Amino acid sequence: MSGEEAFIGSIDQGTTSTRFIIYDRSASPIGSHQVEFTQFYPQSGWVEHDPMEILESVRVCIAKAVDKATAAGHNVDNGLKAIGLTNQRETTVVWSKSTGLPLYNAIVWMDVRTSSICRKLEKELPGGRTHFVATCGLPISTYFSAVKLLWLLENVDAVKEAVKKGDALFGTIDTWLIWNLTGGIDNGLHVTDMSNASRTMLMNLKTLDWDKSTLNTLGIAAELLPKIISNAEIIGNIGKGWPITGIPISGCLGDQHAAMVGQACRKGEAKSTYGTGAFILLNTGEEVIKSNHGLLSTLAYKLGPEAPTNYALEGSIAIAGAAVQWLRDSLGIIKSASEIEELALQVDSTGGVYFVPAFNGLFAPWWRDDARGVCIGITRFTNKSHIARAVLESMCFQVKDVLDSMNKDAGEKGEAKNAKGEFLLRVDGGATVNNLLMQIQADILGTPVIRPADIETTALGAACAAGLAVGIWTENEIFSSDEKMKKATTFHPALAEELRKNKVASWCKAVERTFDLADLSL
Repeated sequence: MSGEEAFIGSIDQGTTSTRFIIYDRSASPIGSHQVEFTQFYPQSGWVEHDPMEILESVRVCIAKAVDKATAAGHNVDNGLKAIGLTNQRETTVVWSKSTGLPLYNAIVWMDVRTSSICRKLEKELPGGRTHFVATCGLPISTYFSAVKLLWLLENVDAVKEAVKKGDALFGTIDTWLIWNLTGGIDNGLHVTDMSNASRTMLMNLKTLDWDKSTLNTLGIAAELLPKIISNAEIIGNIGKGWPITGIPISGCLGDQHAAMVGQACRKGEAKSTYGTGAFILLNTGEEVIKSNHGLLSTLAYKLGPEAPTNYALEGSIAIAGAAVQWLRDSLGIIKSASEIEELALQVDSTGGVYFVPAFNGLFAPWWRDDARGVCIGITRFTNKSHIARAVLESMCFQVKDVLDSMNKDAGEKGEAKNAKGEFLLRVDGGATVNNLLMQIQADILGTPVIRPADIETTALGAACAAGLAVGIWTENEIFSSDEKMKKATTFHPALAEELRKNKVASWCKAVERTFDLADLSL
């Protein structure tokens, strides 16, 4: 890692905000900027973003981060070697090849407007909900891009017209950004990476290409789809009109896959990212493990066109940090998300209150889109501190549900243990600054939880992939975790085993109360 000054930039396009972070050779951030963008909720269960606003947020973040790093004395203009990109997955955009304008707002991963399309497919297809699992590893669900694309093809006239004329392009957010960054209507590159493609329901996990039989079954034209590439290769250079030009984009991963790289997760190691939702991935090496317990088989990463393909088991939780936002924005119990820790610390338990944030149904391992949120065990004794603590516990219980399923699917051999025989969960994401949350997580799991010094591992993972492709780092340097572990904070379980078991049983009872509530009268 010696030699001339060299920097890698990372675009981190999340569900509620966009960031651009510039890293030096030691993978330390030297400049960053973050911008929040608008969430649109046109109807109950619908969630949209404006793709043009997302583009503008990227533009602003790049310009401001470069200015900050330059002001701090770094020669970014000459030293920036490559850009990595990571993004919210599954969120779907269709735009016009000729005008470059979106034909509808982006339909966000958590949007459930496609539930009737999913029910229809489940009834019509011989394999029901699991019809495509053998090829793509995913059940039919509102979560994935294919059904969002079907909705756009069926319901938006502008999309129908553009498809007829051969003027429509489909992509997840990575595809939309790369197309625009590399020229847009002036020969922009229409590509996606394997991790994002693996979340559409349309990619074959074995061939790493679009599955023709799936496209035929769903009636989706291959011409709409981007070319699939690996996670670490030179894709193309940033074109004119951007704050930086001529720099290669050389790394691209969906946010959860980027976090796996940023956390240096090798085979048998797992990470949990706590953001709007929570996402737990266990690296299963070069083997696709089929889940019998409600998890998804997915791609972990492929760091180069000739590199080995690593697969993963994933459990996705729809509502994690979003429940804290709900306490803040909808109930007004807290004024800022950071206040929840102090409020929850005013009590030493939830007082028997259990909160299940099934706002739009439940994801893994339950997969119940008929579930709705419940808060049970409330008495006259219950106060807002108990509710706040129950919200934090709900995140941790959901993570435990997923890890228990992973253990059943991958078996004891599938999980790497430390010298003491403990399975270590690596954690990251904005919510992990909450020490109480991390301690509750260790207590509920009964195993240690490790928080890295830099919790923004998603942006770091994309930077690592980009730096690997242009020779700034080697794979060994990226995956050497000894140094990272020294700087990490470890939370050890402190809850009595009997109490832990009782709390888990009570949580399961609460989860069962959420089922079959979608048709409650207004």
